[in-house]
Amino acid sequence: MEEISITNSVDWEIYESLLLKLEDNCHYRITYLDGILEIVSPSFRDEELKKRLGFLLELYLVRNRIKHTPMGSPTIKNKLKKAGAEPDECYSIGEKKDIPDLAIEVIITSGSINKLVTYRRLGVPEVWFWENNQLSLYHLREETPTNFLSAYGYEKVTRSILLPELNISLLEDCALITDHMQAVEEFEKVIN
Repeated sequence: MEEISITNSVDWEIYESLLLKLEDNCHYRITYLDGILEIVSPSFRDEELKKRLGFLLELYLVRNRIKHTPMGSPTIKNKLKKAGAEPDECYSIGEKKDIPDLAIEVIITSGSINKLVTYRRLGVPEVWFWENNQLSLYHLREETPTNFLSAYGYEKVTRSILLPELNISLLEDCALITDHMQAVEEFEKVIN
C-alpha cells in the first residue's frame, strides 16, 4: 500500500537536506511546494504501472524513431519558485534537457500538493496522470494562468501535443493488462 507523509512549514534548506539524506534511496518520491513537503512511498501496484507505462511509451518512441531521453525519476527543483518534484517517469523529447518535456505521475492515493502547480513552476510542458485506470493529459499553455485557471495554466487535452500520433486509448488498455508480455504484444500489434 502506498504511504504518504505530509509536513507543513518546511524551509527550502530542510528540503535540500532531506534530498541529500535520501539521494541513495530511490524508494521515496518527494514533492515540495511553498513549504509543504510530501513524501510518498510508492506501492508495488504504483511501481508496476509506472514501469509498464514507461516501457510501452519507450517502445512507441523507439519504433517510431522519435529521438528521446528517458530520465527516470530525477529530482527537479527550483528554489526561487519554491517547487520541487520527483515524477514517476519523465522524458526529454528531441534533445536532452535539464527539465523534462513529459512527466508521468501514477496516482494511487492523492496527496495534498497540487502537482500541476508544481510542474508549472518547474516549466514541464506536458504532464500525464494515471488515476482510476486512465490517463489524464495536460499541456502547459500559460506560465501565469489567466485562461486556464482551473488547471493552473495547463490545458487538459485528449491527445498528447508532444506525441500527437500516440494512441492514448491503446496505451491505457495495454497498461491495464497485468501480464507484461501480453501487454507488450497487444501494444505491438497496433503500433507496427
